[in-house]
Amino acid sequence: MPVVALRAFTDADLDALFEVERDPEAVRMAAFTSHDPDDRAAFDAHMARIRALPTVILRAITVDGALAGTASCFAVEGDTEITYWVDRAHWGRGVATEAVRLLLAEVTVRPLHARAASDNAGSLRVLEKAGFRRTGTEIAFAPARGAEIEETVLRLD
Repeated sequence: MPVVALRAFTDADLDALFEVERDPEAVRMAAFTSHDPDDRAAFDAHMARIRALPTVILRAITVDGALAGTASCFAVEGDTEITYWVDRAHWGRGVATEAVRLLLAEVTVRPLHARAASDNAGSLRVLEKAGFRRTGTEIAFAPARGAEIEETVLRLD
């Protein structure tokens, strides 16, 4: 298995992350993405906003030292949620599972919440391996698909 680690996200990671988050298949699977993944100005503005928030924990996921995505924790409407994004080149190799495990070791707040498109079996599997349990579903607009879709809501106590 590759060596998966989390580290502080830096300005030097922005170009690589922008490319990773533009992958059409990954965007479709994530579903709840920016309206235009090719809009670099919007990406930079979004990253600047979230990096400036004191309540956001943003980590770079590395595989054998190279950027492979991000894992983060943030507050929304009084709940603490996690999210992650892994470069499609690393799907199916345990990278997301290990990255979530590492993030959960750092973020000790409980309960934690997570969400995934209900048809994103891989992401749901990663979250359930980490101990999250499904608590319900919601219908929400998914910009990557241009339609409302079902989203599964999960919780870790």
